[in-house]
Amino acid sequence: MSKITREQVMEALKQVYDLEIGLDIVTLGLVYDVKINDGNVEITMTLTTPMCPLGGFIMEDARRHVEEIEGVKEAKVHLTFDPPWSPEMMDPNARQMLGI
Repeated sequence: MSKITREQVMEALKQVYDLEIGLDIVTLGLVYDVKINDGNVEITMTLTTPMCPLGGFIMEDARRHVEEIEGVKEAKVHLTFDPPWSPEMMDPNARQMLGI
């Protein structure tokens, strides 16, 4: 079995978009933590707002993309709002692109 890396997980998560904003969840700074243990991946993430209408879709899309990585047995996505997301968490280039 191949060793799963954090970089592989983050690359997979770059395929998950917040369709309201049009940017991926990594660029938005929504991914807080990634833990990998014997083929099991746990992702702790947030949303731009607790009332995000696409929250369930985004979380399921993240799980699905990570489970497509060779060697991943299971991916679990945990949602947290601590700390709350703010635009300062975004990639600086994305903030500039959005005029923030």
